[in-house]
Amino acid sequence: MYQRFLENPLKKEQSFFLFGPRGSGKSYWLMHQLPKESIFFNLLDPETRIEFISHPSKLVQSIAPGFKGWIVIDEIQKAPSLLDLVHKLIEEKNYKFILTSSSARTLRKLGVNLLAGRAHTYHMYPLTSQELGKDFDLRTALSFGMLPKIYDSKITNAKKYLSSYTKTYLYEEVMQEGLSRNLEAFSRFLEAASFSQASVLNISSVARDIGINARTVSNYFDLLEDMLIAYRLNVFNKKAKRKLISHSKFYFFDVGVYQTIRPKGILDSGPEIEGHAIETLVLQELIALNSYYELDYQIQYWRTINDQEVDFILYGPSGFWAIEVKRSSNIGSNDLKSLKLFLSDYPEAKGILVYGGKKKLYFENNIEAIPLEDFFAEIKSILESKLKT
Repeated sequence: MYQRFLENPLKKEQSFFLFGPRGSGKSYWLMHQLPKESIFFNLLDPETRIEFISHPSKLVQSIAPGFKGWIVIDEIQKAPSLLDLVHKLIEEKNYKFILTSSSARTLRKLGVNLLAGRAHTYHMYPLTSQELGKDFDLRTALSFGMLPKIYDSKITNAKKYLSSYTKTYLYEEVMQEGLSRNLEAFSRFLEAASFSQASVLNISSVARDIGINARTVSNYFDLLEDMLIAYRLNVFNKKAKRKLISHSKFYFFDVGVYQTIRPKGILDSGPEIEGHAIETLVLQELIALNSYYELDYQIQYWRTINDQEVDFILYGPSGFWAIEVKRSSNIGSNDLKSLKLFLSDYPEAKGILVYGGKKKLYFENNIEAIPLEDFFAEIKSILESKLKT
């Protein structure tokens, strides 16, 4: 087991929600971090789920009076009606609950606010390069992603695991929950969504390409976010000095999941797919470390109406960064154009060009070019550097 960077929840001795996509390691982490006397209820087990939904009092009867340890309800979104009872037990019995979930959809609609002020919210993500340490291999990460099972010695075929993951989770979960009644349409949508990876999202265009109405496609994109398997980045427009676009940018949460869903054939561009994979891997790392270390960055992107774009803008109390990602091993003046334009508008920021070369390079306008592998090795110190000054 790799040491995860998520540490704060268990230190605070207070009930909390733990969100994260299926397979990110929530349950495994809790089972190996919590004392043996902790109580676990897994709502993915049909018998447990049906029993608690039919007779919520069974939850109370399963906890010894005066119990002081942790009580874990895994995948609470499967029985959101339990939240009322959990809230009552926290207030009246002072019990400590950990409520895990791989979907924010049901909870947001039916119950998270019931625990307002009584339970904090944390997230778990796929592994980061620094959690993997010496086992991190850039080529493996770009091909198969960072889900913990990929790095389990018992998994002998990462490609097969990812194929199973997408079929059993991204498809069956959607159907079982009644979130889409048309599996064929959702399947076409997922494939189309993979072509939008690391790109400005045009819902109307996606709808035309797959012959599904735009409202349904928009709901499908919302569903991917609710299931915690996709992100949409908004445009950074704070004190904007030029006209910017308004559409968000789309990413699947893990590069391996993206690589699995994305069709590949003789007409598909290998360099384009790899470029989007590199960008996705960088974003995964940024999002996870920002959350684990509570750095409070807003992670956005910047794009003008003239198509000058910077992949990631990180803005917050910890610093102000403009990060551009290139797969090329060489840097030309064109590669720096968007960064320089952004930094001319925001001289307070520092620019980083992450690229496929071997040497660190330094340019005017406060821009540093960092090789990919160096960037992953140094990313935590980069993000925290403002805090240390």
